Amino acid sequence: MTTTCTPVDTERTVLYVSSSPDQKLVEFLAAAGWQALHAKSTAAAERLIERGDIKVGLVELPAHCTSQHLSALALCMRRVETNWVAQIAPGQADHELVSRFILDYCFDYVTRPWLNDRLVFALGHAHGLSSLRKVQVAPEPSLGRHGMVGQCEAMQQLYRRIDKCGVTDAPVFIAGESGTGKELTARAIHDRSPRARSTFVAINCAAIPPSLLQAELFGHERGAFTGALQRKIGRIESADKGTLFLDEIGDMPHECQAVLLRFLQEGTIERLGGTGPIKIDVRVISATHVDLDKAVEDGRFRSDLYHRLCVLRLIEPPLRERGGDIKLLANYALSMYKQDGARKLRGLSSDAIVAMSNYPWPGNVRELINCVRRAVVMSEGRFITASDLGLPEAENGPAVTLAEIRSKAEKDAIEHALQRHGYKLSDAAAELGISRATLYRLMHANRLHPEVTGGRLADAAGADADDEAERQASSLA
Repeated sequence: MTTTCTPVDTERTVLYVSSSPDQKLVEFLAAAGWQALHAKSTAAAERLIERGDIKVGLVELPAHCTSQHLSALALCMRRVETNWVAQIAPGQADHELVSRFILDYCFDYVTRPWLNDRLVFALGHAHGLSSLRKVQVAPEPSLGRHGMVGQCEAMQQLYRRIDKCGVTDAPVFIAGESGTGKELTARAIHDRSPRARSTFVAINCAAIPPSLLQAELFGHERGAFTGALQRKIGRIESADKGTLFLDEIGDMPHECQAVLLRFLQEGTIERLGGTGPIKIDVRVISATHVDLDKAVEDGRFRSDLYHRLCVLRLIEPPLRERGGDIKLLANYALSMYKQDGARKLRGLSSDAIVAMSNYPWPGNVRELINCVRRAVVMSEGRFITASDLGLPEAENGPAVTLAEIRSKAEKDAIEHALQRHGYKLSDAAAELGISRATLYRLMHANRLHPEVTGGRLADAAGADADDEAERQASSLA
């Protein structure tokens, strides 16, 4: 069968890839309502696909497939959205190379003899699924509000606070663990401020040696020190009229904090080797993963500098507390890096989603993105699995009912109250807000045995008429 350069009608077209086409197969497909376009090579198949959006492909695997042959087919098949059906000889699916190829790149397969309803069904199913995908294609995950990915309540609250911070010039302090996106938040505040058209300058205070930090911040004049061959504008001066972002401010050396404080108080700087102050108009945003309150307490961070920086305070939520955002971020990372892999990936498997939801993510969003990017390269199937991510799979333990959770919480509360009060029922009952009789009944129901001293309850010496009520409650339980 020959091909022409005219555009291809793809509605009921199947691309038949075979080095030696079977004419009976072509006639069988025509009788079933299919137009078969034949391609003898992968290059010819790619040219035909370029002329029209062909939904279904039928690839005949030789009886003795080599890894090179399958690799060439895979390279062609993973570049397009065509659903492929493989034709194989009896027993060929038992070969590891062939079975892996079918699993990774084919929608279905048929075994010789294939001139039957099984082939028609497989092609029809592949065509129908491809058409459905074309109509109901899910949009690629994209950046949302403030250029961030996240819909949980903690992120919604952060978005609202970013909007509020954007309309003022007051210093902002952003607290949060490493990898939560503090610089992204700082840029969002800058972009929504009257300074958006001016420069955003970021400085990692932990990455600059203390001996160079002052020159890096304030700049220097020519000849100010050995090696200063020309004037250099400092980071603060380069941010004039814009925003200065001091990242990891908690790691700034104590000796450098005084000079930064003076700049914040006076609004002026002086270059090293300079002769006079320079007025600077800049909005300061700072961030750190360090607990600054504790650092101030321990004397590692100046309290006066802390109060200058922390006028408005934002807190970045850790990834482990963002619920469904984990899946959104994983899909966004997959959309960014899916071209890095050798295989055409269809998405994340259910066990990968569960594993990501259960993992604590100490590295937060940065760790998640790197984890997905690594999995894209290392995965061996069409879906990224928990093992590809390198995360522990979710435990398949028995489900816990709400009643069981309540019962355990009740038992724990009673136990802790009894322990705090030396198993004195009156005091424990008063803390729990119940009567001694009710406490005794609950202890019996939860099989909690009170501590005894000399054969009597610890508070038996002060027992009163409630003891009889307790015994009655026990007998009724």
